[in-house]
Amino acid sequence: MMQSPESASRRIVIAGGGIAGLTLAVALKQALGESFRIIVADPALAGPARADSRAYAVAAAARNMLEALGVWRLAEAASTPMTEMVITDSRTSDLVRPVFLSFDGEIEPGQPFAHMVENGALMAALLQISRANGVELRAEGVRSGTVEDDGAVAVSFADGENLDCALLVAADGARSKLREQAGIGWVGWPYPQSGIVATIGHERPHDGRAVEHFLPSGPFAILPLPDGGKLGHRSSIVWTEATENVPALLDDSDLLPEVERRFGLELGEITMESRPGAYPLSFGVARRFVGDRLALLGDAAHVIHPIAGQGLNLGLKDVAALAEVIVDAARLGLDVGSSDVLEDYEKGRRFDTVAMGIVTDGLNRLFSNDSTPLRLARDLGLGLVERMPGLKRFFIREAAGLGGSTPRLLKGEML
Repeated sequence: MMQSPESASRRIVIAGGGIAGLTLAVALKQALGESFRIIVADPALAGPARADSRAYAVAAAARNMLEALGVWRLAEAASTPMTEMVITDSRTSDLVRPVFLSFDGEIEPGQPFAHMVENGALMAALLQISRANGVELRAEGVRSGTVEDDGAVAVSFADGENLDCALLVAADGARSKLREQAGIGWVGWPYPQSGIVATIGHERPHDGRAVEHFLPSGPFAILPLPDGGKLGHRSSIVWTEATENVPALLDDSDLLPEVERRFGLELGEITMESRPGAYPLSFGVARRFVGDRLALLGDAAHVIHPIAGQGLNLGLKDVAALAEVIVDAARLGLDVGSSDVLEDYEKGRRFDTVAMGIVTDGLNRLFSNDSTPLRLARDLGLGLVERMPGLKRFFIREAAGLGGSTPRLLKGEML
């Protein structure tokens, strides 16, 4: 018998209104339409998004999904393609930073492997598309989700209301309360590093070139942004620094000289276009990505070092995989919150996530030091890769998110 559209079996609650949570909501609502009620709950939805200097490298596969969902056209003006990726390895005091490895920024002619996009523009686009598609946005958090005798999840919101649903998605961040309540373990460790993020203005154009300087304290990435600002051109920096040094750096009334030492002179005069922000870095992965009628998404399932710029893209891969199994199950008339459906999601994501976590952890340990033997070994390795075009093409496709088994949304196909 056809279920009522208002039955619990046709409700999905997503706890967390960040990029991953909103993208999942849009994907589900566009595919399932009025037959399903999709609710996103997050206290941050109560007011305007806070301005910040974060920007993300959105890989080609993730961009395919955002284009298919109609999100990218709204955020594209705040993005810029990466036309080249350059890697150097040096000390902060070195006057010359030789390039050990460079990648062409295109995976196919006219298709960049990634775009940089500003967080505020992407969030605004997702909120606009969510509202236009009928996603319900609740400006309050989810306190808990309890599976009842009839199989539904009783979701308790912060305002005291309870609502039954078929599936609860935890997109509530690395310190997920829902993951903890479900008794899902977490394996991870903190790094003795923090990431400093800021927008930098410069007088010469970046031409879409991204640069990653490997320095003893950690990588210093210069990532292209759309033109603008006081000097006409802008880039985002992600500066990995020893955590013990960060308070003094951020308290310094003039951080610019320290940025200049790391940024270099290639782009001419530079200015600080935004107030820098810092956040501690860590690695972590959930022991399971699913529980009883619960799916973990994005940072609630995994956190990795930003050395490869893949954190957001891993979360968007989660979105594509989870949306696909939910939509396929719904169209077959199956229970979207059943263990079979959720296990398919976990199988599709756990290996890829753990593999990426191991790679980024290893790269950080290899490059974030001033050991001369390690420096010689890694520079030799980078030089060998530079001379192997086939291997470089493989790496760039992996960075673009197009390696291995790819969910339909990441190919730009609608569900």
